[in-house]
Amino acid sequence: MDIFSKIEKAYQNQMPFVVYRKPNIHIISGFFMNTKQLCFTNSFTENGFVFAPFDSNDAVILIPSNQSSYFKEKLNLELINHNTKEVFLDDDVSKLNHIRIVEEAIQTIDTSDLKKIVISRKEKVQLSSFNLITIYKKLLQNYNNAFVYVWFHPKIGLWLGATPETLLNINDLAFKTMSLAGTQLYTNTEKVTWQKKELEEQQLVTDFIKNQLETISSKLKIDKTETVKAGNLLHLRTKVEGMLSSNASLKLLIRALHPTPAVCGLPRDLAKSFILENENYNRKFYTGFLGEINLSNTDNLKKTSDLYVNLRCMEIENSVANIYVGGGITSDSESIKEWQETVSKSKTMKRVLF
Repeated sequence: MDIFSKIEKAYQNQMPFVVYRKPNIHIISGFFMNTKQLCFTNSFTENGFVFAPFDSNDAVILIPSNQSSYFKEKLNLELINHNTKEVFLDDDVSKLNHIRIVEEAIQTIDTSDLKKIVISRKEKVQLSSFNLITIYKKLLQNYNNAFVYVWFHPKIGLWLGATPETLLNINDLAFKTMSLAGTQLYTNTEKVTWQKKELEEQQLVTDFIKNQLETISSKLKIDKTETVKAGNLLHLRTKVEGMLSSNASLKLLIRALHPTPAVCGLPRDLAKSFILENENYNRKFYTGFLGEINLSNTDNLKKTSDLYVNLRCMEIENSVANIYVGGGITSDSESIKEWQETVSKSKTMKRVLF
C-alpha cells in the first residue's frame, strides 16, 4: 500500500495522520496514529510532528512518534491537469472589510510605536466535489520548492498547505531560519525590482530575528537578501544560521521566533494585540507552524527538528474550503494593493481545488 492509499484509508477511518514533502526533494513522509487521542506538547521535548496555532498562548498539537507508524517513500506523481482559467470572483463584502481593517492598521502605525502589522482574512470557497488525494497531488505537483502537507485529526479537522517559509531547521545545536517578506506576481523572471515598502518590511523581519537570537546563540550568519519563487509568487528571503547556546532549549528558540514579524508585526506584542482585536476571525493554525521535532538523524545520531510557518494553507469543512491569506502592513502600504496581494495569494490554493 503506497502512502496515498494510506492517506485515503486513514481519512475514511477518521484516524489522525500527517503526510508531507519537504522543499525540493522527492521523498514523501508520514505519521499515521494508531489511536484517536488528541495529544499536546508544551515542552517540545517529545518526538514526532507538531501542529501549532498562530496564538502562542494556545495549545500545540502533537502527533507522537510512539503512538504512530512512520512511513517514507520516493515520490512518483503522474501528471494531473489543473485549472488555468481565472474564474475566481472578488467577494465585495470581504474586500470592503479587509480594506477597512488595513486602513485602520495604517492609521494605528502612523499614530503609535507600531512599525508593521500583518492583516489576514479567511475566504470561503464552496466545493461542488472534493477528492483529497487529487488535491494533495496537485499541491505536490505545483509547488516543488514548498513544504507541502496534508494534516488531519477527527477532533480538529483537515488542513492542507504549500508553505514557502521555514521557521526553523535545527540539527543538535546548529540551526537555520529565514526572514520572508514582500510579494510580487511571478511573470517568467525572478529578476524584478522591489519597492521601498517591501525592502523595508524585509529588513524589519531580519532585524527582529537577529535581535531575538543574539542572546541565545552564537556564530550568527545573515546572508544577502534574495528573490525566491513560490508557485505563482515571488518573495524576498534572507537566510540566517547560527549555534544555539548549550543552556538554551528548542522551546526557547521556538518562542523567540514565533510568531515572526512576517506573520504578526512589530513590536510583536503590540501587533498581536491589534490582530486579535481587529481581524474579527480566528486564524486557528494559519500563520502557526508545523513540522518534525526531535527526530533521530541516522547519519550522525543527533536530534533534528524541521519546522515551517503555516502559510498558503486551507482548512476543509464539509463542502467548504477556508482559504487563509494575508500581508504585511506598514506606513507605506496602500489598502487596495494589499487587498490585491491577498487575492493573488488565494489563487495558490484555489487553483488546486478545481
